[in-house]
Amino acid sequence: MTVHHEGRGVLATLTILLILINGCMLRFCPYSILNYLVLAASIIFFLIVLNFYRSPYRRFSGNMRDSVVAPADGKIVAIEEVFEPEYFKDKRLQVSIFMSPLNVHANWFPVNGKVVLKKHHKGRFQAAYLPKSSTENERSTVVIQREDGTEVLVRQVAGAMARRIITYPEVGHDAHIDEHFGFIKLGSRVDVYLPVGTPVLVDMDQKVTGNQTVIAELPIK
Repeated sequence: MTVHHEGRGVLATLTILLILINGCMLRFCPYSILNYLVLAASIIFFLIVLNFYRSPYRRFSGNMRDSVVAPADGKIVAIEEVFEPEYFKDKRLQVSIFMSPLNVHANWFPVNGKVVLKKHHKGRFQAAYLPKSSTENERSTVVIQREDGTEVLVRQVAGAMARRIITYPEVGHDAHIDEHFGFIKLGSRVDVYLPVGTPVLVDMDQKVTGNQTVIAELPIK
């Protein structure tokens, strides 16, 4: 288990800040019970932040040609046919994963291919598990074109606490299932839009693991 590069600066700053706070407490209140309480609270807070920025080493060992792999850790909160208004402008099968603050918050590409669209939208910060959050919240959209021409849209959606969405690839980037394509800070969700009729291999409320759980099969034509 390593620390995601998005958290290294945050953790370094937090370490310095906590050392200064506890140093001052030790200097001015050396025999106070408050000193020990502040130290304990500092350690707990640091461990919480460290846990949030954890970045487990993962490699997908399944069928990369046909699999659509979960782009994030979390729970399946939507499996439904919807109208996708931004890019496809037609009906698509939407599979959505809700990420709690306790989940790993790195995001992986769900399929191999080439990035043909990247677009960020400003928006609201309502609860990410609500269906309308996909079109009203702060969000970032990436479309990946597979080798057979099939396009898969993956959308990072901010939540009530998530205030920053980070999306790495630019148009033309070669997408690979084992690569991170972004990071979302605090609770949020990731939506995947597939062609209608795609066989889905997960159920509602099922917990999935990013880069490991196959959520659908999309055979190369």
